[in-house]
Amino acid sequence: MMKWALLWVLALSLADFVLMGVDKRRAKRGAWRVKERTFFLLALLGGSPGALLGMWTFRHKTRHWYFKFGLPAILSAQIALGLWLAWRLT
Repeated sequence: MMKWALLWVLALSLADFVLMGVDKRRAKRGAWRVKERTFFLLALLGGSPGALLGMWTFRHKTRHWYFKFGLPAILSAQIALGLWLAWRLT
């Protein structure tokens, strides 16, 4: 079970990371952009580590307070939930 959960988080993190890079490139070119709710949806579903890493790597969305504080809050809640579940299931 733990293996599948980690694969899920890895896949969504990779997707969110790549989307951050794609959106940053499109922002520089003035092209069509990825909706902000897409980043948050992927983060809520488990991709918050990738979203944060993408934010820092590409220096993208770092001025928006809801990204600056929202993504770390989501990650903190997910870590707390994961620790609680691990404690309850063992």
